[in-house]
Amino acid sequence: MKTYSDKSGTPAVDWQRYSLNGETMGTRYSAVFFAAPGADEAAISARLFAAVDAVDQQMSNWRPDSDLNRLNEAPVDQWLAVPEGLFTVLEAALCVGRQSQDAFDIGVGDLVSAWGFGPGQGRLDEARINTLKAQTHQPATQLLDLDPVGHRVRKRGAITLDLAGIAKGYGVDQLARCLDTLGIPRYLVGIDGEMRARDTKPDGQPWAIAIEKPVRHLREVMGVMELDDAAIATSGDYRHWVDHHGESHAHTMNGALRRPVSNRLAAVSVIATNCMLADAWATALLVLGETAGIELARERGMTALFILHDGDGFQEISVTADDQ
Repeated sequence: MKTYSDKSGTPAVDWQRYSLNGETMGTRYSAVFFAAPGADEAAISARLFAAVDAVDQQMSNWRPDSDLNRLNEAPVDQWLAVPEGLFTVLEAALCVGRQSQDAFDIGVGDLVSAWGFGPGQGRLDEARINTLKAQTHQPATQLLDLDPVGHRVRKRGAITLDLAGIAKGYGVDQLARCLDTLGIPRYLVGIDGEMRARDTKPDGQPWAIAIEKPVRHLREVMGVMELDDAAIATSGDYRHWVDHHGESHAHTMNGALRRPVSNRLAAVSVIATNCMLADAWATALLVLGETAGIELARERGMTALFILHDGDGFQEISVTADDQ
């Protein structure tokens, strides 16, 4: 236990630092927070797990009984009621899709699986890749109808949805919402590097977020970004990839080109008001690449860090709202 002072130097109440974590979505979630001494850690931990497990149950491609897979298997032109959380994510995904000229596209599930990144991970299907490449791609923005009143979704054509570029961010927001509901005022929550902060630490210092060097087979800090009352998410080419015909391909798909992303960007980190949007926009900007992605970030007044491959090293380009 430690006594902290607020920013003005006035002595504050005693705060105790807590740290909880667990498994979800094939990775781990974490929650670091400050609260009064004697908080019921077991109860809080159970609430946090329930929050992220509900997201996984709704949005996982890996769980055969998930609501997302139920939607993927539903007939075309049939309205299907979905849980509120899944509807919220679908609505946000289509919004970011339209605003990014479909660079963010949740309708690439078939591509993800064909390249070996889906539930059959590690089994690249070259015949399927060639078939998909020959087909004209219609993004999710063209094939999904949403009914906000009934929380219903209708597919107007064959499409397989994949929410890997937004669901973890939403899961982080659910962790945050859980702590908000419990009246915990200062925290940093995250899932696999996607993070959201509330307020600052009790001594007024912001939360420090490590930015990894985008190098495969290596965990090394490249820099630090500071957060308070904001979220950050990163998309890159250095955590999941497959080698094919002598070339290395990352897991993020470019739906329009019917293949994995291929440009100079090694990673993109985006800071936003919530982690769901930060997650989606980090993916969209990575797909757009080092020219169009940076231009769109500046046009929209976003805060983002672009890390580009530059010979044997990297080049960093920062974009902030002041760049407008």
